[in-house]
Amino acid sequence: MNLAHIRNFSIIAHIDHGKSTLADRMLEVTNTIEKRKMRDQVLDNMELERERGITIKMQPVRMEYKHDGVNYELNLIDTPGHIDFSYEVSRALKAVEGSILLVDSTQGVQAQTLTTLQMARDSGLVIIPVLSKVDSPLSRVDEVREEVAKLLECDPSSILCVSGKTGEGVETLIQEVIRRIPAPVTTYVETKSGRALVFDFKYSNHKGVIVFVRILDGQFKKGDYLMFGVSQEKFISLENGIFAPEETSKDILTAGEIGYIVTGIKRPGIASVGDTVTFQKDPLPVLPGYMNPRPVVWASIFPESQDDFNTLKGALDKLRLSDSSFTHEEESSGALGRGFRCGFLGMLHLEIITERLRREFDLELVVTMPSITYRVLYKNGKEENVYSPHVFPDDGLATQIWEPWVSVKIITPIDYLGPLMTLLYEHEAEIGDTVNFGDNRSQVTVLMPLRELMRNFFDELKSVSSGYASISYEIGDLRDADVVRLDILVAEEVMPAFSRVISRRRIQEEAEQAVEKLYALLPRQQIAAKIQAKASGKIISSRTLSGFRKDVTQHMYGGDITRKMKLREKQKKGKKKMQALGKIHIPQDVFLKMMKNGDVESSR
Repeated sequence: MNLAHIRNFSIIAHIDHGKSTLADRMLEVTNTIEKRKMRDQVLDNMELERERGITIKMQPVRMEYKHDGVNYELNLIDTPGHIDFSYEVSRALKAVEGSILLVDSTQGVQAQTLTTLQMARDSGLVIIPVLSKVDSPLSRVDEVREEVAKLLECDPSSILCVSGKTGEGVETLIQEVIRRIPAPVTTYVETKSGRALVFDFKYSNHKGVIVFVRILDGQFKKGDYLMFGVSQEKFISLENGIFAPEETSKDILTAGEIGYIVTGIKRPGIASVGDTVTFQKDPLPVLPGYMNPRPVVWASIFPESQDDFNTLKGALDKLRLSDSSFTHEEESSGALGRGFRCGFLGMLHLEIITERLRREFDLELVVTMPSITYRVLYKNGKEENVYSPHVFPDDGLATQIWEPWVSVKIITPIDYLGPLMTLLYEHEAEIGDTVNFGDNRSQVTVLMPLRELMRNFFDELKSVSSGYASISYEIGDLRDADVVRLDILVAEEVMPAFSRVISRRRIQEEAEQAVEKLYALLPRQQIAAKIQAKASGKIISSRTLSGFRKDVTQHMYGGDITRKMKLREKQKKGKKKMQALGKIHIPQDVFLKMMKNGDVESSR
C-alpha cells in the first residue's frame, strides 16, 4: 500500500461517550464486517468488557475504504475511556498520526476528556472534534459545539456530528479522517532493514508472545531474523499480519502499517511496550519508548490453597504479557502463606485483574485490602517504602510518615457545588480554584490524599452529583500523613488480608464499619467467632458471631432427664475443645466483598 493512502488514527473520549459504538458503525460502513456477523462492541473481545459495557484493552483494526476512486487503508485503535486505563490510551497515541476526540452531545466536555486531549496534543496529533449521540432527545448540539470550539480554539463549523446508534454522519467522518489526518512518513526511505514500535502485545499458548506493532521503516515478512532493540532478544518471525478485526496473516507489513508479529518467545519479561523490533543484520536505531506506568494502588494476592501457588505465579506472568501496566513480586505472610504483592493503576484495574484470575485460570484467591505506598521513617533512623497494610509499623514505632497526594479536577453542574464541597471536606481535600466551565458548570481544582481518593470517592462523587460530575487526577508530591494501622481479628487471630491504613481521625468510624460488614458477611461456623477491630494497641469495636447449636436430644422421646443432661454436657465439652483448637473458615467471596466499598447483605 502506498504511504499516501494510509491513515492511522484512534478514538479518545471520556468513559461511556460512545467510542465502541462509533467503531461498530465505522466497521459497518467500510464493510469490514458483514452485517450478519455484526454485534455490539465488536472490538471488545473480553467477556468482562462486554458484561460491563466498557473497553479495558485497546484494540486495533484495519478498514478499507474507497474515496474519490482511491482505495485507502484506515488503521483504527479503539481505546479505553476509564481513567484507570489512561496508560493504554497513551500507548495507542504513539502509534498514530491523528485522533478523533469524541464528546457526548448530551453531557458535554468531561474531566477525562481534558486529560486525553492533553495526551493527544503532547503527542503532536491532529485532532478531529466529533459530537456523538446527536440522535438523542437530550442532545444539546449547539451548546456542546460551542464548548468544544472554545476548548480547542477552532471553528465550530469544523466540529462533526455523528450518531453511533443510527449511523448518521459516520461516512462523512471517515472522509474527514482521510482529508484531515496526514499520511504516515518514514525516516529511512531506502533501507533493507526496518524497525517497528511495539505498542502492545499478548500471549498465546501456541504462538508465544505476539507483539502489536506500528511499522515505521522498511518492511517485515515471515521468516525474517529480528530482534528487540532494548532487550536484545533475537527471534525469527513465525507470522505477521493485520487486524481485520481478527488476526489475519499477511505476506508483508510495510512502513506506515499497523499489524502484529508472532515471535515464538514463551518466556515472560522479554517483550516490553515501547521496545523497537528491528533486524538482526543492520539494525536501525532504537525508538524512544513510553514512560513506565506508575502503580497507585497496591494489594497482596494469595492462593486460598498453597498448592495453587505455582498456578497463580504462572497466571500472573501470563496476564503480565497481555497487560504490562500492573506489577507483581513474590511475598510471604505468616498467616496467608506465599503470595504476590501487586501494583495497579486504580481500583477498577485491581478489580479487573482479580476477576480475570478467577475466570480465566479458575483460581480461588485471598485478596488483601487495597493500599497505597507510604514512606516511613522509623525511630532507629531506618527509612523505607511500605506497600502492604499488614506490615505498616505499629503506632509509636515511626518518627514520620509521608503519603502521596493528588491534584484532582472535577467538572460538575453548579447546582451540585454545595454537596460536593461537603464531600471534599470529608475526604480531607484542599480546595483550590473554582472556575466557570460554561453551560452552567464549574471546574473545581483540589488537592487531596491519594488514600482518600481511593476510599470510595468516585462512587460518592457520582452519588452527590446525581451522576453528572466527572473527575481526572494526577499524582503529586509526598506530604506528612497522620495515619494508623487498623487490624481486624477473627477468633482473636489477626487477619492480615483485612488490615488497612486509615486516617487517625476516622479510627472509630472505620473500625465499627469493618466489624459490622464482616459480621454480616461471615457465615456462621460450628464455634462462636469474635470479630474485633484493633488500632493503637486497643480494641475499638467488637461483635460475636454465635456458632451453630445442634439439639442432641431431639431423637429422644421421654426417658430419664439425666440421659439428656449427659448428652448436653458431652456436647458442651466438645464445643469447648473445638473453640480452643478450631479455626474459622473465611470463604473467598468474603475477602472479595470486604475489598469492595458499599453496603452488603447478610450471608445468613
